[in-house]
Amino acid sequence: MYPPVSPIIFQLGPFALRWYGLLMATAVILGAQIASREVARRGLKADDFWDLLLWVVIPGFLGARLYYVFVQSPRSELGQYLSHPLRILQIWEGGIHIFGGFIAGSIALFLYCRLRNLPALKFLDSIALGLPLAQAIGRWGNFINQELYGPPTTLPWGLRIDPQHRIPPYTDLNQYPDTVRFQPLFLYESVWNLIGFGLLFWISRKFDSKLKDGDLTLLYLIWYPLGRFFIELLRTDSWFFPGTPFNMVHILSAAAVLTSAFVLYRRH
Repeated sequence: MYPPVSPIIFQLGPFALRWYGLLMATAVILGAQIASREVARRGLKADDFWDLLLWVVIPGFLGARLYYVFVQSPRSELGQYLSHPLRILQIWEGGIHIFGGFIAGSIALFLYCRLRNLPALKFLDSIALGLPLAQAIGRWGNFINQELYGPPTTLPWGLRIDPQHRIPPYTDLNQYPDTVRFQPLFLYESVWNLIGFGLLFWISRKFDSKLKDGDLTLLYLIWYPLGRFFIELLRTDSWFFPGTPFNMVHILSAAAVLTSAFVLYRRH
């Protein structure tokens, strides 16, 4: 599996159109379209959703970036961010995390809905329905940037990583020559999210009369973190608790799955 030649589609002077940014924009638009239709299906005004979206997306992206920089990135990379703070704003280089985005975006959503007297859980459910599809699309930005890969593999779908995009110890070309292929973790998560989108969409239609407001969000918070927990076990580019294969994502994923499952059980 080979990534495209360049992450830049075209460039005019200092301005460049990057695949990463285009894929992220496409993901947001498609996810928002699905959420908007779900809002309308629930008897709410789609215009209220589009007014809400700007107030959620911007904090969401900022939260996703800050979480990656200060929690997810390796400690050596964190030092580079602190030495050059402007790099924190360079989202197009990759490095955002859905947990930070979900936390910050949810806080912004509840504040906005409280100010506008809107049903927050209905809007949150609608976003949770479109979010897995958006994530599945956005993950291919990692493919373009040659990031989110795992350890070496002999599987036929192994990913080629150029030497300049590798992290230690895979920078040692004597031990890990150019012929070595790596686990495409972005692909695993993209497929997991696609399945999750199909599952949530089916549940939202099949059990519509039995679902309570907030149930789809709880189901999302069970499905996505469950897959992410196991994918994280293959990560090589995260900060891990010393002497363990676990990181902060494992704790948050387990907490999200267990808490959401318990709340869903109690609600029904």
